[in-house]
Amino acid sequence: MKKRLLALFLLAAVMTEVQPVLACTSVIVSGKATKDGRPLIFKNRDTSTLHNMTIVVQGLVYRYIGLVNAEDTAPVNVWGGHNEAGFGIINTAAFNLNGDGGDTDGDGILIRKALELCATLEDFERLLDTVKKPREVNSNFAVLDANGGCAYYETGNYEYVKFDVNDPNVAPDGYLMRTNFGTTGNHKLDMGVERYCAITDFMAEACKEGNLEHDYLITSISRYLKHGVTKLDMYDFMPENENDTRYFPFHDYIARYSTSSVIMVQGVKAGESPLATVSWTMVGWPLSTVAIPLVLTPSGKLPALVADDGTGHSRLNEMGLQLKDRVFSLKSGNTNSYGDLAQLMNKQGTGIMQRIQTLEEEVIRKGNEALAGLRKSKSFKSVEAYYDWVDEYLLEQYKGLFGVE
Repeated sequence: MKKRLLALFLLAAVMTEVQPVLACTSVIVSGKATKDGRPLIFKNRDTSTLHNMTIVVQGLVYRYIGLVNAEDTAPVNVWGGHNEAGFGIINTAAFNLNGDGGDTDGDGILIRKALELCATLEDFERLLDTVKKPREVNSNFAVLDANGGCAYYETGNYEYVKFDVNDPNVAPDGYLMRTNFGTTGNHKLDMGVERYCAITDFMAEACKEGNLEHDYLITSISRYLKHGVTKLDMYDFMPENENDTRYFPFHDYIARYSTSSVIMVQGVKAGESPLATVSWTMVGWPLSTVAIPLVLTPSGKLPALVADDGTGHSRLNEMGLQLKDRVFSLKSGNTNSYGDLAQLMNKQGTGIMQRIQTLEEEVIRKGNEALAGLRKSKSFKSVEAYYDWVDEYLLEQYKGLFGVE
C-alpha cells in the first residue's frame, strides 16, 4: 500500500495544468452489439463552462433536444443531442487533425447545424462536403440515425474520414472509442491518450461481461475511477467513513474536475418511430447528478430540473455543483483538482456518489418504464408523467439526503 501511495503522489507531482479543458471522452456502439439492438453514442463532456442545461429548439428543418452551456439559449453552440428525425450527434475535440493549427471554435456550431438539417448519416456527410472551408472544426463527430447508421467522422478544416461501427472490419467487437486525437491525425499532437487507455480497458471489460447496454454504460463510464496509465483505482483507496478525509488527485481520469455533463443518445430499432430516440443526460458533474432519459414530446416539455429554471441555469446542475464543492473543498492554487474521497465514497456507503447511484436506480427504472410505454403506444403520456415525477422525486431526494435545493 505504501508503494501505491508513493506512486500516487509522484503522479500528482508531475501532473501539469496544460491539458486542454475541451477534452471529452466518447464511445459509440452498433445496434448489432447492444442487448436491445439500439445503437448508442456516448460523451463525457469536459469544459471550463461547468454550468450546462438542456433545451428544445425548432431548427431550420428539425426540432431537437440539445445539451448547451447555461445561458446559451439561442443557442449558438450545441454539444450533443438528437432531433425528431432520429438523428443524434456528439463530439470530442481532436487536437491533431489540423496540424499545428491548434484548437478551433466551430465544433458546437456544426453540431447545431447538423441537428437542424440532418436526418441521416448521408445528410451529415453532405453537410461536411458543402459547409464553407476551412470548416473551423477539429473533432471526432459521432453520429447515429434512425436507419441504424452509427459512425465516427474524424473531421478537420478540409478533410474528414468515416469510421463505420457497423463494419466488422472497422469495429470487430461492435464499438469504437475516441478521446482527443484522431487516428488519422498527426500523432505527435495526440491528447487524451491516458483517457483513451482508460476507456479501452473499460469497454473491453464491458464487452467481455455482456454489458454493452444503455443502463450500464450511462451509469458506469463516467464513474470508472481507474487511471488508464497508472492503473491506480480510487476504489482501492476508499476511506472508512465520510469523516476520514483523504484527498486524491482527479487528474486525467474519465471524469475530472472539468467534467460538466454526460450525454448518451440511444437510437431506435427497425420499425420504431424516430421520436423514440432518447438523449440520456447527466446535466452536471456525473458523480453528483443522475442520468435522466429525454425524448422530444409534442409540447417540447422537459423535466424542469434539467432545463432553464428562469435564471438561465439548470437547477439539477446547480444542486450537483453544490455537492461537487463538498468533494473539491480545497480552493487554493491547483489544489482545487484534489477531491476528498471520503465525501465521494466510503466503506459505510454514505458518500455522495454512492447515494446518487442508489436514487438513480429508481430514476432509470421508471424512465425505462416510461420509454416502454412510448414505444408500445406511441403516446407521450407516460413520458410527460415521468417528467413530473422525476422533478418531484429528485427535489425531495436531494433535499432529504444532502440538504441542497
